[in-house]
Amino acid sequence: MVIIMKKILFLGCFLILAILLVGNVRKFNYSSINELVRGEDKFYFLQEGVYEKKENVLKNIKNLEQKVVVYENQKYYVYVGITKDKNISERLKKIYEEKGLKLYEKVQTINNEEFNNNVTQFDLLINNSDTIDEILTIEEVVLANYDELVNNH
Repeated sequence: MVIIMKKILFLGCFLILAILLVGNVRKFNYSSINELVRGEDKFYFLQEGVYEKKENVLKNIKNLEQKVVVYENQKYYVYVGITKDKNISERLKKIYEEKGLKLYEKVQTINNEEFNNNVTQFDLLINNSDTIDEILTIEEVVLANYDELVNNH
């Protein structure tokens, strides 16, 4: 009788764990699993514009103190902010919109562990910054870091 009770108890515990596991797996987004396996992380890019000619880029960005220009798919993309934190993205967008810029938020994945770690640290600094100047200075370093580690300039 004791052996039967132990088997029933064991089976009951096993079923409860199986139900919990299946429930948690169903909550997973399968694209997130792919990103984890590949080691990619999601970043919020604040894009100022896209240009086909380099002359237009130079003309339109001369008043931007901090930016990074990425050439891909035969176009020039100008970014003024990169973060992993959606709240920081919104905060940066608001700062730039008050300066008269209209920005487009673009979500991208990047497979670069060093850049990922650096942005995580920079995001912590931004979250603890009180002034716009501090935030923009940190973001300037993020952009330079991206240019060096990912954009290969």
